[in-house]
Amino acid sequence: MPNALTSQLFPEDSTVTADTRWLDEDEQQTWRAFLTAQRLLFDRLERQLQRDAGLPHAYYEILVRLSEAPDRTLRMSQLADSSLSSRSRLSHAVARLEAAGWVRRRACAEDRRGAFAELTPEGLAKLEESAPGHVEAVRADLFDALDSDQQRVLREISDALVAHLSDSAVWPVESDTTADVR
Repeated sequence: MPNALTSQLFPEDSTVTADTRWLDEDEQQTWRAFLTAQRLLFDRLERQLQRDAGLPHAYYEILVRLSEAPDRTLRMSQLADSSLSSRSRLSHAVARLEAAGWVRRRACAEDRRGAFAELTPEGLAKLEESAPGHVEAVRADLFDALDSDQQRVLREISDALVAHLSDSAVWPVESDTTADVR
């Protein structure tokens, strides 16, 4: 057992301990630091977007993904996959964005079951209004805390994790042709 907590929870003769690849003390500290940093960062970004733009981060991300797509349009299934969202959750979010006039849903002529989500001019305006505050929050809460070497390492680590955890590219969406990141 690598630490006192696991020793208390699982006695030495437990079958759980024999097959579990427990984290050592350094790994445990790394995991908890990563988890805490990720939660604190996303909590701050979520609060900033809610306060300044009246948008949850998930809705902002949908607007960004659509703004970067050709003709500002993506298939709903592609939007769900690339945003790591269930189709039902994405459908609910797009319905809310439609109600606000920021996204338009339209049927797919080739596939009667398929649908497209399209960013409206009002949605683009909402994104353009919201982006400066969000980008400033990302800069202040993430990039300002890291020097250029740490930023490079964070990118390498993040790319390695994405490659390990995902079978396909999630950002940018494969059909994206623009490089403008918001």
